[in-house]
Amino acid sequence: MAVGVTHGYTPGLRITDRALIRRLRRLPLPGRIHVAVGDEVTAEQLVASTQLPGNVVNVNVAHELSVSPEDVPDFLLIGEGDHVELRQVIAESKSFWGLFHSIARAPISGTIETISDVTGQILVRGAPIQVEIDAYVDGTVIEIRGNEGVVVETRGALAQGILGVGGEAHGKLRALCASPDQACSEDMIDDDCRGCVVVGGGRVTLNALRAAAEAGAAAIITGAIDDVDLDTFLGVPLGVAITGQEDLGISLVLTEGFGDTPMRQRTFELLAERAGRRASVNGATQIRAGVIRPEVIVAEPGATWDARDEREVSGLAVGSPVRLVRPPYFGVLAEIVALPEELTQIETEAMVRVARVKLEATDEVVTVPRANMEIIEE
Repeated sequence: MAVGVTHGYTPGLRITDRALIRRLRRLPLPGRIHVAVGDEVTAEQLVASTQLPGNVVNVNVAHELSVSPEDVPDFLLIGEGDHVELRQVIAESKSFWGLFHSIARAPISGTIETISDVTGQILVRGAPIQVEIDAYVDGTVIEIRGNEGVVVETRGALAQGILGVGGEAHGKLRALCASPDQACSEDMIDDDCRGCVVVGGGRVTLNALRAAAEAGAAAIITGAIDDVDLDTFLGVPLGVAITGQEDLGISLVLTEGFGDTPMRQRTFELLAERAGRRASVNGATQIRAGVIRPEVIVAEPGATWDARDEREVSGLAVGSPVRLVRPPYFGVLAEIVALPEELTQIETEAMVRVARVKLEATDEVVTVPRANMEIIEE
């Protein structure tokens, strides 16, 4: 083994202008595939679809009619399998020569799924929910996974972020900031942002985020945000499991994290140089087991250069660029200068493997646990 190299796994953050990218586009349930192997597809093109079972709503007919459960079938105006409309009368009772009249109505449009003379309840299932999956990136279909999904391959630039919210989005890249440390403010947002993936620099303000969503921007890619601003925009505290399901009207990818941290120069240049090109964005993030990174992809499906296959980052080495991910250096960029083999005691009194790193901003050399960093792969 070469001196200064370790093969203990450390999460990697990939930033490259030449990546071979494959994305599985999978349905939640088996359905219909709309493309074939070899088809050239665009990011917005439908590649697969299915229908999810509709929601089920319970109607307590016995209670509504004030009758015993076993008597409910005598008052029904419908049967199992029948289609009903919203507010349609499904059961009716009359007594004392019609002086007392009780009815039960369908709470939704749908199908009568079950009728129980034990509980006196009816289950109404709503209409199926249509689910459509697009290609996400411009590329080529290279594999069909039965009736469950497809794999789309492309080449292009890939920039992963440290945190994101919101789901998938597509749009033309539009650079707002002139430098990676310039804050993204409300006055930069205008009508030209509509449908675009806008690229900031440093911290994005809450007002800028709201203005971008109101203007119809597809996504914002920037260095950082204040954590309170993010919680305010979400309307709830940020969860720790997985993001990407938020219904915000806009996706957000943070390349560095929180506070006033500027976007890394390499990331800023990679995106700004491609202004005017179409990008695919996914804000989904998972920071626990099975790490999922938010990402920005600028596809070049016709590229002829020899792209590197995607791969897991397998080790640390002297000279590797890293980002520190725990206080007091959270979000700080650094370079590994030494990888001591011996275990070292840290403040918690645990004995762990550490690295000596030089902080990019100050050139100070500090010692940090290897678990407190992630590799930036270029």
